[in-house]
Amino acid sequence: MRRFVFFGGKGGVGKTTVSSAYAHRCARGGLDTLLVSTDPAHSTADVFDQAFDDDPTPVDGYDSLEVMEIDPEEAVDDHLMGIKRQLGDQVSPAIVNEIDRQIELAHRTPGAHEAALFDRFIDVMREAEHDRVVFDTSPTGGTLRLLSLPEYLGGWIDRLLEKREASVDLYEKAAIGGREPRRTAIGDPIIARLRERKGNFEFAGRTLREEAAFFLVVNPDELSIRETRRAVESLSSEGLAVTGLVANRLTPEPEDHEDGRGARFLRDRVATERERLDEIRETFDQPLVAAIGTRTEEVKGDLLGSVAEELDIEVSAETPGR
Repeated sequence: MRRFVFFGGKGGVGKTTVSSAYAHRCARGGLDTLLVSTDPAHSTADVFDQAFDDDPTPVDGYDSLEVMEIDPEEAVDDHLMGIKRQLGDQVSPAIVNEIDRQIELAHRTPGAHEAALFDRFIDVMREAEHDRVVFDTSPTGGTLRLLSLPEYLGGWIDRLLEKREASVDLYEKAAIGGREPRRTAIGDPIIARLRERKGNFEFAGRTLREEAAFFLVVNPDELSIRETRRAVESLSSEGLAVTGLVANRLTPEPEDHEDGRGARFLRDRVATERERLDEIRETFDQPLVAAIGTRTEEVKGDLLGSVAEELDIEVSAETPGR
């Protein structure tokens, strides 16, 4: 299995349960494991009965499992304040107030959360020294926007670089009367920043394609299956192949001798879900790596281990270079 493992899917399908169970399995299998929650709902604290924050925190009862919960609002604040500091060093004091106003507007701009979260993704992928890093992602739409950023913003930065380099060249030529410029783009702080960002996006795109595995969690209902199909197509269009599908929250079948109203309802529901599972197996190219039954209690503690046993997802680390 690749080092970075992502679990995505429609809101409410049980991504946190599945990603936590897989992280549990990796840690119990001897891998130094980090579970990263990027879902604003942050249910990992409920799964492990422990509070987490933006820094990796050891999980009680484990020797090799840490959890971190990335706060989107805090990530946006840090991201925009970093931009403000950089710009403040490069512009005149006269327009610092205008920068403050633009930063405040940017905080409310659609896409600000995705851009800030992606910076944290890059930080984690660059800095984590764990054998396995498991991502519990936000609902499908937000995750797809997030994972498309390397391709989308990489091209945008290329255009900005081209325009900035041209403007520096024109400015220097104008300043010295058309003679050979005394100063080139080398040393220009804005160009340096753009190149740094470009390098980050290239690193992220390469890492997601070559070192990451993607699993989608799906419930046995038409709406969840349709959204999963769209997610597979969208990820494929970004060059990111889905490794497998996890069916979650399957209805338990009643005993043969039970014949009350509830038992008849459960049998009908089970029959419908079996049809949905057959549809998943027959119409998706990706394998169904688990079919997890609904538990009567919240999945935590011993129940987390029982869910982990139902996941047919490899734990051992992939050999470097493969």
